[in-house]
Amino acid sequence: MEMYFEEHGAGKGRPLVLVPAALSGIRTSYGLLLPLLAKNRRVVAIELPGHGRTPDCDGPYTVEGFAVEVVRLLDRLGLPRADVLGWGLGAAVALRLGTHHPERAGRLVLASPAFDRGGLHPGLLDGAHHLRPEHLYGSELHEEYLRTATDPKGWDRLVTKMAVLDAHPPEWTADQVRALRAAVLVVVGDADIVRPEHAVRMLRLLGGGVPGDLRGLPRCRLAILPGTTHASLPQRAELLAPMVDEFLDG
Repeated sequence: MEMYFEEHGAGKGRPLVLVPAALSGIRTSYGLLLPLLAKNRRVVAIELPGHGRTPDCDGPYTVEGFAVEVVRLLDRLGLPRADVLGWGLGAAVALRLGTHHPERAGRLVLASPAFDRGGLHPGLLDGAHHLRPEHLYGSELHEEYLRTATDPKGWDRLVTKMAVLDAHPPEWTADQVRALRAAVLVVVGDADIVRPEHAVRMLRLLGGGVPGDLRGLPRCRLAILPGTTHASLPQRAELLAPMVDEFLDG
């Protein structure tokens, strides 16, 4: 598959791959954050299969399938390893890279990650399978798709396939999260779809939540952005960018 990507910025360190959220392209996910991150490093922003300018794939969407396509893009670019920032679905893809393709993943920034269904507020997935393409007609996501997609008529197919994945999200065991070798920055909004308790649980599984003055700073970090919903999280770019930069340079 020819995955669409853009390269921005430059730097001597590991490049950073940006993985957008479900139904989203580069601009609707990272239009504000990308230029800030590209000031100090090489950034590779992608669009997942069926999203934006990347053609659709055969069969259903899976997080592992998306992760494999990211690995193939790294091979194409001659990159043995990259840091990865993902939001929503993109966070799931980044986490999958860390757990199942650890040799390719550097540091991970997981924005709104839920490694099991219990991480989301109760009831949020109850109607996922009822999502219809027309429910999103005229939305920012739909407008971006119409502007960028190789097949503008593919919106209905994209939403239908994503609804199946949303109704059956990927899950990881606590042991799989605990075994992650990568350094991880977990980011959630204080009014996110991910429960703050879940973000803290993930921090502890990764070795965090310890008295750093006595034991040293752990390799994982947690940021809870104030006054921030799931949808508005990437809009907090001025707050998020310095935290991401400092973590990736650590």
